[in-house]
Amino acid sequence: MTMVAHETDAAVPAGWTAVCALGDLEVERGRAALLDDGEQIALFLTHVGRVHAVQNLDPYSGAHVISRGIVGTRADVPTVASPMFKQVFDLRTGVCLETQGKDPKTLRVWPAAVEGGIVYVRREQS
Repeated sequence: MTMVAHETDAAVPAGWTAVCALGDLEVERGRAALLDDGEQIALFLTHVGRVHAVQNLDPYSGAHVISRGIVGTRADVPTVASPMFKQVFDLRTGVCLETQGKDPKTLRVWPAAVEGGIVYVRREQS
């Protein structure tokens, strides 16, 4: 898991946090990151070069395992399947596309961007 310490940098817009280097991510493999406030996120780099950031907590099992999920697509929708009970989530919206017979739940998502080879996520303003 990547540990991130929040640092103030004039080049980073307010509300955005540097998480890792783009080179730390592998195409269609998840990586977990722990932000300075203890929040766990799962980062995914798709085959088209887009980075997605979602909560690492599986809302069905309660385990922090989404980063270990199976990455794929449904039509043009990038997805991740939970390694626990195989629910499939849209990486763009967090919506569960296949609930495996359970009530619908969603993953929290964060806007992600890459600048200068660094992956950033936008955090909520307090």
